[in-house]
Amino acid sequence: MARYDLSDEEWQLVEPLLPRPGKGRRRVDDRRVTNGIFYVLRTGAPWRDLPERYGPYTTVYNRFNRWAKRGIWLKVFEELARRSPQSLQLIDSSIVRAHQHAAGGKKGARITPLAVLVAD
Repeated sequence: MARYDLSDEEWQLVEPLLPRPGKGRRRVDDRRVTNGIFYVLRTGAPWRDLPERYGPYTTVYNRFNRWAKRGIWLKVFEELARRSPQSLQLIDSSIVRAHQHAAGGKKGARITPLAVLVAD
């Protein structure tokens, strides 16, 4: 198992929430693709730099995109949040100060609040 891959316990929580494959062509293993998706999301790597162990990057990206459009990721998040409400916390980024040159912003620019979800 690679660093960002789901454990067996994590996979048992996620798998039932994913859509079932239809009839037709064989498709790449959902667990392998899901691990590839999480690899990109956790590392911030471009899709093209996805390690080969996850399969073709186009397959991984297309599955991520299709599932996002169908609301699958929202269902996964809601179910995981329901199972572990104590692991969720909110951070309001408007209270986090940064140097004016940190993001190339202008001095005195208005800071807009943004709620960010952080998992334990």
